[in-house]
Amino acid sequence: MALNNTYDARPQQETAVGAGVQLLLLALLGTAIGMGPAGWLTGLAFAFATWAVLGRALHRSCLRSFGPANRVTLGRATLVGGVTALVADSFESAPPVTLLVALTAVALLLDGVDGKVARRTGTSTALGARFDMEVDAFLILVLSVYVSTQLGPWVLVIGGMRYAFAAAARLAPWLNAPLPPSFARKTVAAIQGIALLLAGADLLPHLANLTIVLLALGSLLWSFGRDVLWLWRTSRRTTAAPGAAEPEAAEPRLVELAAR
Repeated sequence: MALNNTYDARPQQETAVGAGVQLLLLALLGTAIGMGPAGWLTGLAFAFATWAVLGRALHRSCLRSFGPANRVTLGRATLVGGVTALVADSFESAPPVTLLVALTAVALLLDGVDGKVARRTGTSTALGARFDMEVDAFLILVLSVYVSTQLGPWVLVIGGMRYAFAAAARLAPWLNAPLPPSFARKTVAAIQGIALLLAGADLLPHLANLTIVLLALGSLLWSFGRDVLWLWRTSRRTTAAPGAAEPEAAEPRLVELAAR
């Protein structure tokens, strides 16, 4: 029993280290740009929430090792925490756009690395895939908040789409059915981060930024609409088939930048 407890404690220890690294990044950002209370409080809330939720998920999954892929994802989560703090701070003072873009770009570039590491090391897990996608979804949400201050509140639809779908799935369980793999879905999800990063960098004319984000939103609406239609048709066929078994429960459709 003691041996099992030792193994179970290791992943928890790594999440605690991740929280410590997050605090260190916040301290560096605070020193570099003189971050205000909004940035500090938001960054600290993100660090605590990530540590608490991930720690609880690890306890439930009983993983004996955190795994190299999850370490990469945890590193990306740390960068997302920095981006979140900078975006919150931007409501009080002019944001350091270069720093914000740099952190975001690295987080987006690392997306997919954790998936490759998981496959090569044979350490793919349901928890790792969920962790990866939740980090991606939250980064898109934060970026949409930032870009909405430049282009308008309609941009929030991009960041809120995944969460609206998850909420709808609670009312309509057929939305929880598993979806077939789709390269188009992953591509559309990746476009969201790139489009929001370009618009947030503000290097292009306003009209160009507006066009890029509108096209990204259009592709996202198409992707979600296609999946909802597929799920609805599948549920109808399952219901109509006599004696058909209910589909196994699956995670709701998540915004994927590179799912494992």
